[in-house]
Amino acid sequence: MIKPIKNKPQYEAALAKVYSLMQRDIKPDSKDSDELEVLSILVKEYETEYYPVPKAKPLDAIKFRLEQMGMAESELVRILGNRSRKSEILSGKRKLSLSMIRKLNEALHIPAEVLIQAY
Repeated sequence: MIKPIKNKPQYEAALAKVYSLMQRDIKPDSKDSDELEVLSILVKEYETEYYPVPKAKPLDAIKFRLEQMGMAESELVRILGNRSRKSEILSGKRKLSLSMIRKLNEALHIPAEVLIQAY
């Protein structure tokens, strides 16, 4: 019987079981596939509570997204308006304004909640 994960030993046992199930050739809608799905949900919930992943900082998110999209930092000039503004923002000397956040959200598809964080 599957039980909630309440501590680290139970978490590690659940991870081991998930790994074991993932090594098998599981058929969809089987008992093993159901067990894998439920254990995965429990592991995810435990990790969310005890091992939270911090949100990306706005400048790191911008640089990462540019890299992901194969764009140079100079592309920010087109998005934000001028070269000095781009340099000031990437160096941390200037904060993002609401209009810049909107433009970056639209052009780079970075969530606004990431861009509005303090840095």
